[in-house]
Amino acid sequence: MDLSSFDPVVLITTMMIAATPILLAALGELVAEKAGVLNLGVEGMMIFGAICGFMIAVNTGSPFLGFVAAAVGGAVLSLLFGLLTQYLLSNQVATGLALTLFGLGLSALLGQSYAGIKPPSTEKLDLPVLSDLPVVGPILFSHDLMVYFAIALVAGVWAVLKYTRAGLILRAVGENHDAAHALGYKVVRIRLLAIMFGGACAGLGGAYLSLVRVPQWTEGMTAGAGWIALAIVVFASWKPWRVLLGAWLFGGVTFLQLYLQAAGVSIPVEYLSMSPYVITIVVLVIMSADKNKAAMNAPASLGKQFHATH
Repeated sequence: MDLSSFDPVVLITTMMIAATPILLAALGELVAEKAGVLNLGVEGMMIFGAICGFMIAVNTGSPFLGFVAAAVGGAVLSLLFGLLTQYLLSNQVATGLALTLFGLGLSALLGQSYAGIKPPSTEKLDLPVLSDLPVVGPILFSHDLMVYFAIALVAGVWAVLKYTRAGLILRAVGENHDAAHALGYKVVRIRLLAIMFGGACAGLGGAYLSLVRVPQWTEGMTAGAGWIALAIVVFASWKPWRVLLGAWLFGGVTFLQLYLQAAGVSIPVEYLSMSPYVITIVVLVIMSADKNKAAMNAPASLGKQFHATH
């Protein structure tokens, strides 16, 4: 076992990259859940966004258009979920699981001819002098723009939810949809917009995997990232800044297990590979130990059907 080459700077920079797709997906799901909608189809939307972004980026040569296509693809798939759950009043849990299966199958079908193709590279931020600074340069000024976009999105979601009228209305719908409806707010419309925002974010997260993190198309390449994003929303107690910390925690653990494998640690590789998921579960159990506190943080109408009686 050789740990002499361990570099904390590399750990932090890699952690931020590994966390970005999960951070984007978790932020979108947080907004949807704040509106009272439980969408378990995050995995399906991520993998669909991954193939949509990959196809457009390869065919146009533009990673930017690829990310746009991924956001649109994720939003369209989430709209299907929204129509089924908000208008046809289907069960949110069952519909979300079906959406994941549908997304996995459809992406596998669309991606058959894209295996082994390399997408156009996504440019990284390169600021003269700043990017060359020791320690600070690689951590703060040497990432691709999507890393900064994800962090800015955390700040934006936090500010909107806390300080704006739109955020107040969204939270009101999630806490008590009947009261919000009585005040004249369009509950179904608000929830559909929140669902589509969540789908767009999940699509962006999937595209980040296929265009930046890997970068290639592989069937099932999300490998449970959508489920981790769902868990992180609960871990974060439905607070944007905690979502950022949770995503970074998972990203750091993911890098560490890969590093330990490369360093030849005498632990079976299967145990190292499952360690990020085990640690996520342990953290969730600890966070959920105080059931009353956990219940207070969750939106009161989360997962409940809304049907306007008048």
